[in-house]
Amino acid sequence: MNNKIIPIIIVALTLGLGWAIRGSFGHEWGASWAGAMGAFAIIVVSGNKNWLKNTPVLASLGAIGWAVGGMSSYGIVIGYCRTTDFVNVLYGFSMLFIIGGIYGFIGGGFLGLGLESEKSNKPNWAILISQMVAGAMLTWGFLIYQLEWFMTPPRSELWAAAFGASAALGWFLWRENFKKSFRIAVYTSLGAGLGFSFGNFIQVIGATSGISYNWWNVMEFILGFSGGIALAYAILTTAWKGEIEFSKSTNFFALIFLFIIIPIVNFQQSFDKEYFSKLSELQSSLIPSDFANLQIYFGWIFMLIFSVISIFIWKRFSNTNKYQSKNLIIILFFINSLYYTFFLLIRNGLFYEGFGFENSNTLYIPILLLIFILLYFQKNNEIKIVEDNSISNYLGNWKSITIAVLLIMILISFISININIDLPGSHFRFQ
Repeated sequence: MNNKIIPIIIVALTLGLGWAIRGSFGHEWGASWAGAMGAFAIIVVSGNKNWLKNTPVLASLGAIGWAVGGMSSYGIVIGYCRTTDFVNVLYGFSMLFIIGGIYGFIGGGFLGLGLESEKSNKPNWAILISQMVAGAMLTWGFLIYQLEWFMTPPRSELWAAAFGASAALGWFLWRENFKKSFRIAVYTSLGAGLGFSFGNFIQVIGATSGISYNWWNVMEFILGFSGGIALAYAILTTAWKGEIEFSKSTNFFALIFLFIIIPIVNFQQSFDKEYFSKLSELQSSLIPSDFANLQIYFGWIFMLIFSVISIFIWKRFSNTNKYQSKNLIIILFFINSLYYTFFLLIRNGLFYEGFGFENSNTLYIPILLLIFILLYFQKNNEIKIVEDNSISNYLGNWKSITIAVLLIMILISFISININIDLPGSHFRFQ
């Protein structure tokens, strides 16, 4: 296990960074970029030659998996945790565990399914997606329109659709004997769920401390960090014996999805003239309309540069037919992570606002540098994976896990109501 500690930290930092950045983009497409970063990281630290040559597809599966849960609204749920009423606070933390668990279950399950798509045992993706869509619609309709189990009134209740999709995925993985993927999904679900609840607990503590800081961003980082730990641990303690193989055309289309489609959609949703016109207050040399146009031009230029470079690197990697070295994939990983970070810096105006401790965005570049310093000093090219059988019967321990999670929710709820007054943004689910 000792040789896996640094790789696990690298994955955790990467997914944590991606999810923290996602807070400025939001929703499914912001989550997709963060999920891709986490998948990239696990592929790189594993050093598995077979995984490296299928990097775009695997990273895309990670992106899509984490994106599905991104449809869930949770802003008002966080507000429940900011009251001094125990029932509302406990409810808030418990629902954040469910929402985070949905993120992790589908994110981990999709990536695991990609890793388990061996030549002799490939999943039927058409059937899986059809069943997930059906599960999403039926669960959403039943829970929300029939039982009226509203989690976030009056906000969107699409968490129920994401929950139905994750349940359909779990049933598919178990029924079709993709047990490794199921294990990864469960672990990542627990990690992301606990990370979301604990991250918001830290936000409550920070908000009551009087220290001026973006504690919301800290919560987002902890969610990704905890989910990354669980994801990396589950994958790096699973024995992978077979080989996966996706076609060159599939990998190339996945590369386009990662470096062109995801950035363009995030760009269209977040880079608008009205937003940048308001942001122009950070400087005085340009009128608002010129400032807004300049930021949008910067966004297009960065998309062009990063997209062209990434395609060039992948083409070079593919044409060498030598998968002994992971250096080109590390560069591709670095480009993907830097790409997202630069998008954030432009969108939030940090080049004009300046960097300082009070601005959480300031830490993104140091975290990115730390990731690649750790990656540089990782000595082993490929981790020797030995299956961890000590908890192979984790499904048999579901009662213990449920009790442990419930106790954690009760504990942080009890602490929360005793350290805070009614914070700004508090909401009551139950009066």
